[in-house]
Amino acid sequence: MQFQVPQFIEVEDKIFGPLTFKQFVYVAGGLGACYLFWKILPVFISAPLIIGTAAFAAVLAFFQFNGRPFIAALEHGFYFLIRSKLYLWRNDESGRERVATKKQLLDSQRSQEKSLVHIPNLSDSKLHDLAWSLDIKERIADVE
Repeated sequence: MQFQVPQFIEVEDKIFGPLTFKQFVYVAGGLGACYLFWKILPVFISAPLIIGTAAFAAVLAFFQFNGRPFIAALEHGFYFLIRSKLYLWRNDESGRERVATKKQLLDSQRSQEKSLVHIPNLSDSKLHDLAWSLDIKERIADVE
């Protein structure tokens, strides 16, 4: 029995002519907003709004920033504006203290592991040590 493997799964399907569904929604929304501006507002006010809205809709539909949709760049920019921006500089001494606390945590974890089952390190190969420790744990489980 043969199965067909999907290919090009990163490419969106073209639903409305040459446009994907998202592109169609952006273009249709922009055209709808432009039509409302044209019907409701006077020409000298609606003309700049129509130009701006049409440009924004075209950018949302077709422009990609760093290979990603423009809406993602807008989202990241919005979050950058509303979130707090407090950046703290940490000098080397605080970094050393942080490393020391990590070392202390690792030592405490190792001491807890050693208190349960003593597993000596046989080599520098982590894969070999892992295989050996799994073998020992299986033997301990078989004994119990």
